[in-house]
This record gives sequence, structure tokens and C-alpha cells, in this order.
Amino acid sequence: MTYQTVIIEKKDGYAVVKFNRPHEMNAISKEMRQDLYTVFIDLEIDPEVKAIIITGGEYVFSAGMDIKEMSSLPNEEGDEFLKSMMRYLKKIYSCKKPVIAAVGGIALGGGFNLVTVCDLVVASESAIFCHPELKFGFNPFFYPLSQIVGITKAKEIVMLGEPIGANEALKIGLVNKVELPERFMQVAENIAQTLAKRSPKAFEELKNLCSIVPRMDKMAALDIESSICALLFARDERKIQMNEMLSEKSRKKK
Repeated sequence: MTYQTVIIEKKDGYAVVKFNRPHEMNAISKEMRQDLYTVFIDLEIDPEVKAIIITGGEYVFSAGMDIKEMSSLPNEEGDEFLKSMMRYLKKIYSCKKPVIAAVGGIALGGGFNLVTVCDLVVASESAIFCHPELKFGFNPFFYPLSQIVGITKAKEIVMLGEPIGANEALKIGLVNKVELPERFMQVAENIAQTLAKRSPKAFEELKNLCSIVPRMDKMAALDIESSICALLFARDERKIQMNEMLSEKSRKKK
């Protein structure tokens, strides 16, 4: 699989999607929007890939949407521009496989949006998150961020547009782990390796539950979680995995 603006590296059970516009600080161009959409279609149906890491490398995640491209965009093409943005964000957001953002350096605007549609986030101590869109006269995407940090904090982030460092991001629940610059990518890959060993079907159902359950009342939420549990429990995979664990324990005792 070859793409114009991203590099794909397939490893044992997972794939790393790396932005490849270093001279433009990984700004998200028309080509990158299409590449991201196509990449996630391809990786989602790839049986060898059980988890996906998305990163910009050590120094910059993404400076956001390509300002040069946007500044020259005719008004009448605005709808198609936004549709192309929504296509890849929705594809990542709805991916059946776990998606990890490995963030080094800045994640601004559209880059920040990308982070918020991933399942887990590992940040370098150098990571900086910011939504500066209001300075340019348009709105940042609010919903994914609000689901992570809450409505009040999300309002502060998008309205003030102040930069958020890695440790503050950890404090407010925006990221899951903060690591040294030389370690954050390895930590993300360790997580991907762990997730790749889990049941793909169970992950698919879990991600559906994570999306649906927060919007339900507590009794309905428990009912649907129980129904999904029964569905997964009825699969042969449960017995196979449990018997393998018991066999492993037995071997260790000997």
C-alpha cells in the first residue's frame, strides 16, 4: 500500500500510520485527507492488523489544516472541503479496531481534532495541544473533545484557544500517558502489541458500547452491555482463550 502523504509500517499485529509532510509540519492537505480516509479503509479490512497507531513523529504531530490551501480556497468549495474533512475523521472515529494517537510536538486545530477521534493517546513531554480556529473566524470541532474532557473544559479550550502542555493534558484526561520524547513511541507500540492480542470481535463490540452507553439511562445501559456480553460469551473464542490461559498456568506450575 502506497500513499502520497503518509507512510504505513506494518508490524506484528499492528500498523503505524505516520504523516509524511515534514516541511509543512504535517499540515493536513487535500491529498492527506484522502490518504487518511483510504488508509483507514484499507487497514480496517486487513486481517493482519489488530490495532493502529497514528503519529507525526517525534517533533510535530500536525500543525492542523493546510493554511496555504485554505487561504486560496474559493468560498463555493467550502462545503466539499468540510465533507472531505468529515470523511476521514468519521472513518477514524468509527474504526472497528483500536486507534492510538502517539503525539510528539504540536497538535493544532485539525491535528488536535485527529487526536480526539482516537481511542487512546500517548503524548511526549514535548506535546502541545491547541484549538486556534476562532482566531481565523471559524469553529473547531467541539463534540469529540467534549466527550473526553467534559463540556465546561471543552468550552474553555475551544473558546480561549490557549496551548495545553502534555502534563496538563494528562491532568484533564485528554491523554492517557505522558512519556519522555525518546520513549513515547515505544510506549505506544507496547500498547498496540498488547491490544493486538485481544479479540477483534470483542474490541468491535466494546467500541460500540463506548459510543452508545454514555447517552443511555443506567438501566438501559446495563441491559445492552449484558446483551453484548451474552453474544460474545456464546462464541467458541471464549473457551479457546480460557483453556489456553489455564494450560499456560498449568505449565508454569510444573
